[in-house]
Amino acid sequence: MEAQSALVTLTVSAPILASDPLLALVASIAPPYQTKVAILKKGSDLSLSIGADSSASVITHRNAILRSLCGLGLHNALDTIGSSPLCFLGGHSATSFAGASPTSAIAMAGISSWMSVADSTQQGTADDASVLIGQLNDYLSSRSFLVPSSTPTVADFDLYLAIVGKLSGEALETSVNGYNNTRRWLEQCGATLDELKIVAAKNAAYSKVPAATVPKGLTPKPRPLPLFFYGEEDESVVAAAAAATSAATKAGGAKPGKAAAAAPSNAGGGGGLTDEQKKAAADKKAAKNAAKAAKKKDNPKKGGGAAPAAELNISALDIRVGKIIKAWEHETADKLYCEEIDVGEDKPRQIASGLRPFYKLDEMQNRDVLVLCNLKPMNLVGFPSHGMVLCASNADHTAVEFAVPPEGAKIGERVTFEGFVGEPEAQNKVAKKKIFQALAPDLKTDENGMVNWKGAKSVTSAGQCKAVNGMANAQVA
Repeated sequence: MEAQSALVTLTVSAPILASDPLLALVASIAPPYQTKVAILKKGSDLSLSIGADSSASVITHRNAILRSLCGLGLHNALDTIGSSPLCFLGGHSATSFAGASPTSAIAMAGISSWMSVADSTQQGTADDASVLIGQLNDYLSSRSFLVPSSTPTVADFDLYLAIVGKLSGEALETSVNGYNNTRRWLEQCGATLDELKIVAAKNAAYSKVPAATVPKGLTPKPRPLPLFFYGEEDESVVAAAAAATSAATKAGGAKPGKAAAAAPSNAGGGGGLTDEQKKAAADKKAAKNAAKAAKKKDNPKKGGGAAPAAELNISALDIRVGKIIKAWEHETADKLYCEEIDVGEDKPRQIASGLRPFYKLDEMQNRDVLVLCNLKPMNLVGFPSHGMVLCASNADHTAVEFAVPPEGAKIGERVTFEGFVGEPEAQNKVAKKKIFQALAPDLKTDENGMVNWKGAKSVTSAGQCKAVNGMANAQVA
């Protein structure tokens, strides 16, 4: 059945469609009466025409085509609950325009950026994908998906497919091992794609789009159900219940009857302990506590115990005066500049900064800046970045300006803060202990735009650092 009142026409060659499972799924799920799909047997054609033939606008970039199909191109049919199996743009498409929702506008920008990351991952190596898995684990520690959404978005699917296209089977399991947040995200994206394949198959009679071949991702591991106790049980009872549940899980999930037989009857809030068992457990616990108290009385701590560890402070960060000696636009990420920055080392550092929305390229050249240097190197959309250029920004990040040293400060000298003396921590420790994340909330400008940490002034040989245009009461990061 061919759409007679099509809002959009997708023209794509069969080889391109076969190699892009996400495009095939979206085309299959799109409303068949509003979407015309023209599949060419050969070539590398890919375009989307929106509107009537005489006044149609044409999109040829793959990521833009996907976002248009999921959003305004089909009047948000694929981003609205009820007309789509899920909101492919997180429900943000309609509310991100006309100033209706800044949150949704930021989310839409995030979807675009993450799809650029997916492009870079597809063009990179398996090692690049493995590194990205570790970076995602930190990012997803406080998020369900890449942008605010109750379900995966087209960006989640795009990045998922890029990763499993580079890593599969044992290699994927090895890379994900220990990264529970990334594992949870990968499993959810894979399960949701399986559901979408079912929807696409039902639409096949109308859409005429061949079934998408989705690469296999992780095999979800069985997880133990929580165990509940009264709090009066003997430790051996708790240990036995936990061991039985763990054994059942490792075996791929034992039958309920077998698990129940292996575990004590009190586990899982089941039949509970008898009164005699409760009394015996309580008596044993009381005797154990009494023995601990007696031992503590006989062996009092001398000198009031060990001194508490020193409180973490801004001296843990290695902030230096730097100069941008070369800057250029990132090849694929439309928000990133790539820079070479002299921070007083043998050779300049390469750093990527998301400053293209705020500074023109010529404004980046030969600029004195502040650089956070004890960060681990990481790939930002395929570019090896080692450090971070510090900037002041307002609360919603719509205004950003450089944090800069005073005139006359020496390239490479360390920025310190009054009252805080100490050597910076190693970059591995900064990453592992998330030291910058802990200290950054108190790194701000004052009412005069001067950089402080908890009110302590920043110090260089030439004076105090500031926001270049004097942005007051701003976050510095």
